Amino acid sequence: MTTYKPIIAITMGDPSGVGPEIIAKSLNDPNIYDQCQPFVVGDFKILKRALGITNINLELNSIANPEEGKFQHGTIDIIDLDLVSENLPWGEVNSEAGNAAFRYLEKAISYANEGKIQGICTAPLNKEALHKAGHMYPGHTEILAELTNTKDFAMMLSAPGLRVIHVTTHIGLLDAINTINVDRQYKVIKLAHDTLKKAGIESPRIAVCGINPHAGENGLFGHGEEEEKIIPAIEKAKAEGVDVQGPLPADTLFFRAKRGDFDIVVAQYHDQGHGPIKVLGLEAGVNITVGLPIIRTSVDHGTAFDIAGKNIADEQSLKEALRMAIELAPKN
Repeated sequence: MTTYKPIIAITMGDPSGVGPEIIAKSLNDPNIYDQCQPFVVGDFKILKRALGITNINLELNSIANPEEGKFQHGTIDIIDLDLVSENLPWGEVNSEAGNAAFRYLEKAISYANEGKIQGICTAPLNKEALHKAGHMYPGHTEILAELTNTKDFAMMLSAPGLRVIHVTTHIGLLDAINTINVDRQYKVIKLAHDTLKKAGIESPRIAVCGINPHAGENGLFGHGEEEEKIIPAIEKAKAEGVDVQGPLPADTLFFRAKRGDFDIVVAQYHDQGHGPIKVLGLEAGVNITVGLPIIRTSVDHGTAFDIAGKNIADEQSLKEALRMAIELAPKN
């Protein structure tokens, strides 16, 4: 019996960052090829340079579309978009690199929209470089949503023993609190429920963080945000049979979730959800965009310009992201 292996596009991210290195190191692992059919969307010359600095002896196979891939360990298949110069500096914010990161992702999304691949796994991009290139998005998630015409989406982070989904992400704290409303809260609770059901959890146990310390403590802290922005959404989801509790104090909730009391935590803003995940280890964290018509996973770290090109970047987060993409990819 032949084991099903999804075709996964790995986007290079910002070519000045650690993306090319961690891709080279990850695809040097034969176990990856036992589980999926990976190929890279990026720049041939940059990946070749990354193989040189990592002392990895793999062949590069330039292909025009995913169907041409060999998908064999020892060879990295790459769609070469040829967007950056050969002497692109490591570790610097560069508009050329920012544009390339956007175009790599754009190409991978086009393959997903055409049904040629089953998932996308992204190496990190740099937001400043992206903006310098004229692509005014907060990050990967918003690009994916626009190019797949998706309105209801959310960022989910996964680490061993803990999953977190976010009501808001890349906006300032005051803006986040103002943006949160009952409709968005309800949609994120439902996205959490539906995503985990598809992953095989029959009745996901969901816990929702409060906005204020002690989840407002019945109006003692804040200005009634829990009562106004969270509780009606929880009640609506409960009425539909969703197993959801809250709002609960964030300072104890993540401990309880890690202990096993809940399958996923709904965080209200970026740092509330990212902090606990990253305490568990950057190398183990995976970023997943839920609500899209395609599977997308990513490393849970940035471009790490300070160590780019030095052969010290750890590839474990990318390998975890690939594993998660394989797990969530549609089986056809």
